[in-house]
Amino acid sequence: MKELRLIVVAMMLVGCATKQYPQAPAVTTEETTAFDCKAVEQEIVKAHSVQSEISETGRFDVLTVLGFIGDFGLGNGLAKHSATKKADVRLNQLENLKTTKCLPAVA
Repeated sequence: MKELRLIVVAMMLVGCATKQYPQAPAVTTEETTAFDCKAVEQEIVKAHSVQSEISETGRFDVLTVLGFIGDFGLGNGLAKHSATKKADVRLNQLENLKTTKCLPAVA
């Protein structure tokens, strides 16, 4: 009976082992309309910060081990992939927006 309790507690801990990655939303129509060049550049800096945060969260630690025990690391891997993909999409959208909002000065 004591072993069963220990197993249940261990499984509950493993279920909570998925890392929480920052999520970057896609650029909205409202943002596209409202952002000027300076705001786009600031958002690009923030997007790079989110990418760095994802890398930091993805480092090997206790949650990595617990996640591997629970689901062979699939949950953490999928969460990181999803967060990275969203951050990349937002950064690409912002870079494209920058080409239209930040026109080069005419000499």
